[in-house]
Amino acid sequence: MAVTTTDLEGSLPLIAKGKVRDIYSVNDSTLLFVATDRISAYDVIMKNGVKDKGKLLTQISKFWFSILSDVCPNHFISTDISTLCESALKNKDQLEGRSMLVRKYKVLPIEAIVRGYLTGSAWKEYKKEGTVHGIKVREGMKDSEAFDVPIYTPSTKAELGEHDQNIHPSEAVKIIGEEYSKKVEELALKLYIKAKEHAETKGIIIADTKFEFGVDENGSVVLVDEVLTPDSSRFWRADTYEIGKSQDSYDKQFLRNWLTSNDLAYKEGVEMPVDIAEMTRAKYIEAYEQLTGQKWSS
Repeated sequence: MAVTTTDLEGSLPLIAKGKVRDIYSVNDSTLLFVATDRISAYDVIMKNGVKDKGKLLTQISKFWFSILSDVCPNHFISTDISTLCESALKNKDQLEGRSMLVRKYKVLPIEAIVRGYLTGSAWKEYKKEGTVHGIKVREGMKDSEAFDVPIYTPSTKAELGEHDQNIHPSEAVKIIGEEYSKKVEELALKLYIKAKEHAETKGIIIADTKFEFGVDENGSVVLVDEVLTPDSSRFWRADTYEIGKSQDSYDKQFLRNWLTSNDLAYKEGVEMPVDIAEMTRAKYIEAYEQLTGQKWSS
């Protein structure tokens, strides 16, 4: 059964509820991120969830935080919830396997998107304007073609229920300042390149991904939120990759395609059929197993 909401009965203060995560305050410096089985597409949360999705996201993020720790510090502390107060642990069936204890940092209000391939909203813009987030790129590119080098294409960080807006990197400077913008761009590209190289050894192409960053007590930029999951990235099968068409993916593109074909994109209150939820779950499990080399066990 999918866990689409959590209720810790007041044992810890609930300070935020995102599209997927319920965030609780543990103390002044620590947060509890609980990844539910909620799933969203086109910035709209589906009525029903995908069983084990939150656990898969948590374990994939943990995997990447470890691999990428030499590129950028991050907020991850542990997935061990045994240190939580006794009253919170009364609800451990809602928490086990899907929770991360993380350091509390001020979050920079942009989405740091890195694109290695021309797809999604970038492909739509390119066909109309010859640009990606207002950045001029090479002429004559085809759907799903690799850029000459990965490009940094930020977006605004919308409130729940609103839509993120693609912006030119110069607009990000206006939001978070020049110093942080330069650092975020530098780190996002380095993180993407290292992750992309690892994934390629596992038969996966990371077409694009979204990072989020915060600032620690010393003013240093730190990687926060989830990282390189099927929710925040496009994962393609390398063995079936072909320029000029949509790709076989391990992410929620499967759900997006179903919504689009049924004229349900951007509509509220949509319930996925059981088979769509199960096939989406299978894609997430496949991504976990391919990337980590470990068999999934919930």
